[in-house]
Amino acid sequence: MKDLRDGEKPNAGVTLAGEGQSGRAEKAATEGVDQGCGSSAPSGMNSDGKPSDKAQASDSAETTNRASRPGRRRRRRRKSASKSGGSSAMAALSGSSNPATPQQPETESAGALAARAESGKRPAGKSRRRRRKSGREIQGRPLARQQGAGAGGASGDTQSVEARPNGHATVATGGVGAAQNALRPAPRGQYDDLYAALDLGTNNCRLLIAQPTRPGQFRVVDAFSRIVRLGEGLDATGELSAGAMDRAVEALKVCAGKLRNRPVRRFRLIATEACRSARNGAEFLERVTRETGLELEIVTRETEARLAVAGCSSLVGRDTDGLVLFDIGGGSSEIAMIDLTENRSNRLANHIKAWTSLPVGVVTLSERHGGCTVTREIFEAMVAEVDGLLSAFAPPPMPAFTGRVDARMHLLGTSGTVTTLAGLHLDLPRYDRRKVDGLWLSNSEVDLMLDKLLSWDFDARAANPCIGADRADLVLAGCAILQSIRKRWPSQRMRVADRGLREGLLNEMMAADGVWRTRGRNPRHRNHRPGPGTKP
Repeated sequence: MKDLRDGEKPNAGVTLAGEGQSGRAEKAATEGVDQGCGSSAPSGMNSDGKPSDKAQASDSAETTNRASRPGRRRRRRRKSASKSGGSSAMAALSGSSNPATPQQPETESAGALAARAESGKRPAGKSRRRRRKSGREIQGRPLARQQGAGAGGASGDTQSVEARPNGHATVATGGVGAAQNALRPAPRGQYDDLYAALDLGTNNCRLLIAQPTRPGQFRVVDAFSRIVRLGEGLDATGELSAGAMDRAVEALKVCAGKLRNRPVRRFRLIATEACRSARNGAEFLERVTRETGLELEIVTRETEARLAVAGCSSLVGRDTDGLVLFDIGGGSSEIAMIDLTENRSNRLANHIKAWTSLPVGVVTLSERHGGCTVTREIFEAMVAEVDGLLSAFAPPPMPAFTGRVDARMHLLGTSGTVTTLAGLHLDLPRYDRRKVDGLWLSNSEVDLMLDKLLSWDFDARAANPCIGADRADLVLAGCAILQSIRKRWPSQRMRVADRGLREGLLNEMMAADGVWRTRGRNPRHRNHRPGPGTKP
């Protein structure tokens, strides 16, 4: 008795060891007698015991029909290498039943032949794995020099891949296999579509380089942030000081180097309140262009408010009817009222119903009232000053804010003030953006953090890892602006956003280029693309 794996078709009435005769086998065994074959000999044999040519033809036809059945679909999908290995072993095994096929040597056992046949098969019950397509680069790893045999079996041909700044690559080949290697497509560059956004504010200089991924999202490739305090002394003198400009220029030189080292396709560089209100703001930007090669544009307060909203659009849920988004900066604070009750769209900036920009920020307010030593009386004085500025803002009535103080309306803050409160609430040993961005804080939790900060002196604030010495004299001024906003728009909860103008710039540039509407990130699938290094 032979095993099915030996490649030989068993007789109709033969069963495997330890198993009963199957229904198909019984049917095949009995149909030969019922149909009047004239003998009860096994299928495929004449009455004298010799193989029948007719039976061999019917067996091959039956084998063909079985291969075309849905149950045999997996066998047809086998790779060519597996087919060649499996078919050769099966042909060798079937030689015992086919007179035209030479017999295998007797020194090789049937078990070894079965093992060889099984080597070209996939084990039963295993799921099919997708194999990596040839020529595809492993993400994040450069292709190394490869060696292989060329045409005609010659070895020693080499292939090197040279990356280009625009994200493409050239293939240099040599040896006999040069013609075949020249036809292979060049692998994609690691960064094919990079966008950059720079925000020079009153207190910080920030740069973000990112690559679009899924719709509405991007992956950060490089980032830079440094406290420069460009607006230091601006409120008293009306001009940017020499030391502040020197610090800003040094930080911008670092940003210029990062932009030169990356194949950035599109970028936008902006300056905000410090350069906007200073008398020598234009002269400072000319110096920046001479020494760094960067051309910054001064944006209006309305543009700044829209960019802040665009940067936080992914943090607004579908269950929100209205929100007050605020950005507490170094020299100004932007506030936008957003109503989502009618004709909601994906672009959050389209739903701004009213906005205002307060000419006060953490730097200007701390310089007026003192930021190192802040008592509760000084803190209340800062809150009262911001209350007076907010009283002049009279927005129109909106359905989302008319007599409603519930869970469908909330505050959304994007600034260093609210992220500091979130870090204190989580008691982080070191600031972690992943844990802070998108965090919800209740009214009672915000009040608890404010009381804790007011109870600390300057040294205690500087020692906290979420504040540091650079911001120890500014954090309470930002808390005063936040407290005034909470008084004007009471809400049961507030969401923290560790994002702002840079993310808004990136979202607008990517949306304008339609990178999320096209299929994939391949540049060949896009139309109307700007050249490398162009501004919007």
